[in-house]
Amino acid sequence: MLKGGLGFVPTMGYLHEGHMTLVRHARAANDHVAVSIFVNPAQFGPNEDFAAYPRDLNRDLAMLEQEGVSFVFNPSPEVVYPKGFETYMVPGEVAEPLEGARRPGHFRGVDTVVAKLFNIVQPHRAYFGEKDAQQVRVIKRMVKDLDIPVEIVIVPTVREPDGLAMSSRNIYLNERERKAALCLIKGMRLAHSHWQEGKRNAETLRKLVEETIEAEPLAALDYVSLADSESLNELHGTVSGAALLSLAVRIGKTRLIDNMTLE
Repeated sequence: MLKGGLGFVPTMGYLHEGHMTLVRHARAANDHVAVSIFVNPAQFGPNEDFAAYPRDLNRDLAMLEQEGVSFVFNPSPEVVYPKGFETYMVPGEVAEPLEGARRPGHFRGVDTVVAKLFNIVQPHRAYFGEKDAQQVRVIKRMVKDLDIPVEIVIVPTVREPDGLAMSSRNIYLNERERKAALCLIKGMRLAHSHWQEGKRNAETLRKLVEETIEAEPLAALDYVSLADSESLNELHGTVSGAALLSLAVRIGKTRLIDNMTLE
């Protein structure tokens, strides 16, 4: 692939190997790479962890420098949302189920800040992780609908050796909770093995995951979804075509999300 242009990785900081993987993909395909570090208040609800969200700018900058990042944009909330700011994006149907149903206004904040960052940075390509599967689809729809001249590149979820999806929020987990969090990948892998055996009933596959999560005493299930991979409409009966298996689980006080595509 011929290099050219500016690659962009938007983040909320407290970087980990998943972010670094996005940076490396961007560096491989672009002349320069820009990264934003901005904990976006507009995508947090009133009872969520905006104030407690982990931050370590010096650590993040050292990691990005080591990866050869050309530019880092680290604005304050007052720069992104100055006094008098009142224009927000209105995402469509793909933002309504799953995280959208449980975190009202979340994707309004995501779309707004991503649109602003695209306008400020002016990248040719932007890189996102598949771990945030619904977010990826919401942003791709916004870019398509508004003719934003940015290529969206999706990078597979980066996992720990034991299968836990990398997340900045994993730092909240104590040792017992960290072990308990493996119920997410355990449930998805069980459903995947049944899928590979040709078992395609949506209710049965969801039930397998639900029972695996509920068997873990430290886990509180928020949702398990088996939905159309593009529209995110929930599937019923026999599934034909690609499906997105996604879930949200609270381990102690930490809410984790994960997903797997069945195809």
